[in-house]
Parts: sequence; C-alpha cells; structure tokens
Amino acid sequence: MLFHEIKIPLSKALELSQFKEMDYYAVNNYDLPIELMMENAGLQLANLVAACTSNYNATILIGIGNGNNGGGGLVAARRLAAWGYKVHLDLSTEINKELPKRQLERAIKFGVKTEKIENAKVWVDAYLGFSQVLPLSTNLLSMVETANNCNCLRISLDIPTGYLGENTDPFFQAHKVLTLAAPKKILYNLSKSTEIYLGDLGIPKPVYEKFGFNHPPFHLSNILKLKQ
Repeated sequence: MLFHEIKIPLSKALELSQFKEMDYYAVNNYDLPIELMMENAGLQLANLVAACTSNYNATILIGIGNGNNGGGGLVAARRLAAWGYKVHLDLSTEINKELPKRQLERAIKFGVKTEKIENAKVWVDAYLGFSQVLPLSTNLLSMVETANNCNCLRISLDIPTGYLGENTDPFFQAHKVLTLAAPKKILYNLSKSTEIYLGDLGIPKPVYEKFGFNHPPFHLSNILKLKQ
C-alpha cells in the first residue's frame, strides 16, 4: 500500500504538552470518548502493519502496556487477527485498567495469543504512550534490548518506548513510527532512517484550527507518510 506523502516542518510540529492539550480538548468538547479514539488508533496501526508485512503468514508480536497506548495495540492485535494474521502479545505488566482490560478480552476472543514468542517477523511497540516516564523498569529495559537485537521489522505506536529526546538511551529502535493526529517535535530527533507516519485519530478540523495547526489531508489517505 502506498501512503500519501506530506512535508511538515519542525516549526509546525507540536510539543507533547500541546498535543495532550489538543487531545483532551477534543475528548471534552466533541464527545470523542477515549475508547473510540483507541479504536481509531488501533485500526490505523493495524493498517500500517498489514501494509508493511508482505508475508501473510508472518507472525506478529505486539508489546502491550497497561494504558491507552497498550489499548490501541490491543485493537490492532484484534484487527490483524480478524484479517487472518498470526498475532501474539508481549504483556509487559498485568493489564487491569478498564479499557485495556476490555480490549484484551476482545482480542483473545478474536484468536490473539497471550504467549510471547521467539522469532517474530514484526515486533510492534505499544508498551507506553506519550505520557511515559523514564527510567524504564528493568522488565521493559529487557524487552527493549531483546527487540532491538531481533532480526525483525520494528514498528512503534506514537512515541517509541524509552524515547524522550535525542540523547535517550536505550529505547525501542523502530524502523517505522506511527504517530497520531499531529506530528510531534520529539520525533524529528530520531534517525533519518526512521520512517514517520501520521495516522488519523478522528479529531475534527476546528480543533486543529484552534491550536494553530493545519488539518492534515487525511481525505487523501488515513495514514500519511512524513517526508524527511
């Protein structure tokens, strides 16, 4: 699948604090429940993974945390399993928050396996979201190091786990990053070899205008590739 390419300069990207404000504003003023946005995020992630996976029989491992980013990863897992892919989960912690727990139950019903596997062809990082705090736990550090040594395609949902700036180390070394709704300045410090994609989260145009940001052309493609 080819994605429409756009160039958004660093000056037009958002700080994480600005994005959080925009995200909360959309939720509170446009009746956009977190669960609906989680569904949108997970569908866009599933579409990107499917588009980047030429082998339909390839095994996909999705790393999951106990937050909204993990919930998005679980939606992607359910979608991919529904399409016939072999999907396993790497649960980094107990999933006990309401929305992720509900998404986990749905994913299992769709055939997603909770046993972590070796030799996955695609490793998806949905462990932590844009609210992550460093340092990483010992458990997550181990997972990140294992993933980085894996001969597989690595994809992160929004902000790679462990990454909060250009000097952050170690962090999940993603080949591709799917950021949501609007580009974040922090991602512009990643290696030029990292492909950055922008997924439609369902936030309406007036919200972008309120925060001084042009609405991305999602009518051309729900996933846009950012030109470096």
